[in-house]
Amino acid sequence: MVRSFTPAPIERALLEELLNDSLRAPSAGNSRGVAWHVLCGPTQCARYWETVTDEEWRERSPRYPRLKESPVIALSLASPDVYLERYSEKDKSASGLGTKNRGGGGEEAWPVPYWYGDAAFATMTLLYGAHNAGLGACFLGAFRHGEELLRALSIDGSWRLFGAVLLGMPGKGDHRSKSLDRQVERPRIFWTTL
Repeated sequence: MVRSFTPAPIERALLEELLNDSLRAPSAGNSRGVAWHVLCGPTQCARYWETVTDEEWRERSPRYPRLKESPVIALSLASPDVYLERYSEKDKSASGLGTKNRGGGGEEAWPVPYWYGDAAFATMTLLYGAHNAGLGACFLGAFRHGEELLRALSIDGSWRLFGAVLLGMPGKGDHRSKSLDRQVERPRIFWTTL
């Protein structure tokens, strides 16, 4: 994850290719309930920062001056309604995961909402694609003011914000995450023995 960008714009054709490729990621039931809302250039990207952060954070964050240079912010969106409708269809209705008015349990019936899993698949595909194209990328979670941001951008209320992907050419300076310095155990793999 890159934490420092230059403001150099990304070629539109490359950006469209990366975003379209990311939407080919796996989708539960082929629901395809994931979308991107793309902010390009300093004016549009500033709207993101002004909505999801406050002045105090922007002043005290050592990363903000380098993050805000990103020329593109792609908002990863997921629509639970698309999945509820899909899982109300004949081949999926026995799951009980469809809309309440069609015999399903609604959103509450989903122990792990597939719409967020699919948004994560698309987001990871975009991050890998950006890296392979020589771009820098950074994922930011949707921890604050996500609904406010969607309203500010006039995004239909059926969409949920999963997170934001900053894209651009890597900037100068230390753009490594300090998290990389953490000492962690090896990932665990559990094998079933019969």
